[in-house]
Amino acid sequence: MRRKPGTLFCLSLGCAKNRVDSERIVGLMAEAGFEPVDRAEGARTCIVNTCGFLESAVRENIDAILDLIGLKERGRISRLGVVGCLVNRYGAELPANLPEVDFWAGCEDYGAILSAVGGTGQVPEYPKRHPLPGDAGHTRYLKLSEGCDNRCSYCAIPDIRGTLRSVSLGLLVSEALGLVREGAREICLVGQDLTAYGRDRGVGGGLVELLDALESSLPKDVWLRLLYLHPDGVDRALLERVACGVQTLPYLDIPIQHASPRILFAMNRRTVGDALRGIFETARRIRPDFALRTTCMVGFPGEKRRDFDLLLRFLADVRFDRLGAFLYSPEEGTAAASLPGRVSNRTKRARLERLVSLQETISLERQGAFVGEELDVVIDTVGDGLVEGRSFREAPEVDGVIEIRGARASLAPGDLIRVVVREAFEHDMIAEEVRAKR
Repeated sequence: MRRKPGTLFCLSLGCAKNRVDSERIVGLMAEAGFEPVDRAEGARTCIVNTCGFLESAVRENIDAILDLIGLKERGRISRLGVVGCLVNRYGAELPANLPEVDFWAGCEDYGAILSAVGGTGQVPEYPKRHPLPGDAGHTRYLKLSEGCDNRCSYCAIPDIRGTLRSVSLGLLVSEALGLVREGAREICLVGQDLTAYGRDRGVGGGLVELLDALESSLPKDVWLRLLYLHPDGVDRALLERVACGVQTLPYLDIPIQHASPRILFAMNRRTVGDALRGIFETARRIRPDFALRTTCMVGFPGEKRRDFDLLLRFLADVRFDRLGAFLYSPEEGTAAASLPGRVSNRTKRARLERLVSLQETISLERQGAFVGEELDVVIDTVGDGLVEGRSFREAPEVDGVIEIRGARASLAPGDLIRVVVREAFEHDMIAEEVRAKR
């Protein structure tokens, strides 16, 4: 009798797009007979699906790999594989520096992974996904495409992941239906740039056509959330489509990176000035309660005080609900890494502090406008007397949460309820349940 392959632990690092890949790895391994488990220690095989986007992420990934090597040396795991972005970016260097790793595979190289663990058979381009043990099953991610054609000067993704490759509309609808059958109440659409969806396939309707197909196919109580819209691809038609969607949440994640035209040109970002500002003005005219999220980079080469002041004024005028901010770091192989005019770390940190302080004031104001209002909330966690969830305004893992007081003891993750907001803070809210809405 053939021995079962044993248990599998998959450590998924980095972004939500990586998580989709990890679910495909686990699905493929489960088909091969492996039993997915939620902890490394004691697992027969461990696979680390890595992130190689930023230098800081690379360091964190290496630390995680070293931790698992320690478990292997102590006999707590039998086999260790490293896959994903780190391999694509530094694959030639890694095996010599980490000889304890048993196998390596690049992004989406599912055949190499299966072969490395002794599996056989035909590997589909998109293996069937399996939820990662311990993940919240009511929120899932749908990856629309792989790669990117934008070539922002600071970004290594095109070199790591390649050019844009969109998944077919039919396959995405089928996959979304499968996620719902597995218990998904919220499906977050992810990709390097959602607005580019279908461009490589000659799909005229692109993202709007996909939203139409998903909304006509999925149950009406399933939320659809868009994560990462490049400003170049955001037009009035898309804004209106999102605003009037039955299931598509009025939530726009549009990273601007900066507001100074000079810096944006150096970043190879084409939407600048009035055109950039106009996106958000139009969104708010169409629907004043749009939740607007953006991302900003501080300390890009050549950033002068006047450039940073332009960014602050832009944020003060637009008044984003949510903002992610980070310090520029020169990434090996990118065009920006060789630009002159390096900004000191001290200046970067001081500017970041000012930016965050401004945004906290704005976020508190935007949050406060919802005190006394009713919102639909999907429940995320229940336990130890604490019930937390999110409305259309909060994306999973990156935004705040809503603490629900006076909620029914019978609530479970994935339930949809109606609440009234009682208190608001910079990131989170406190609310009370007013009626159930399953």
